[in-house]
Amino acid sequence: MPKSKKEESSESDSDSGPEDRLPPPPKKSKESNANSKSKGGTETKWILEKQRHVTISEFRGRKLIDIREYYEKNGESLPGKKGISLSITQWKKLLEVAEEINKSLGE
Repeated sequence: MPKSKKEESSESDSDSGPEDRLPPPPKKSKESNANSKSKGGTETKWILEKQRHVTISEFRGRKLIDIREYYEKNGESLPGKKGISLSITQWKKLLEVAEEINKSLGE
């Protein structure tokens, strides 16, 4: 049997509102998340050129090969937006076709 409008409004009146609820936990900034992640583990890095690096990272439990362009800010080298992260499967496929790519380049 459907509830009448009076019953619905009386039920919602019993809710004392937000004053009895706990405030949401404070959100972490993106900067603090990045810092905490890098402090916990070791990072392997290879430098291709001055500002282009290859690193192995982990995201959501998956290892990634990250090829990224870096920039300097306040004397510190930071990862930029330009780059690509390859899964292990994609990395292995790139290595498989590397010889064909080299032949196409004439090397």
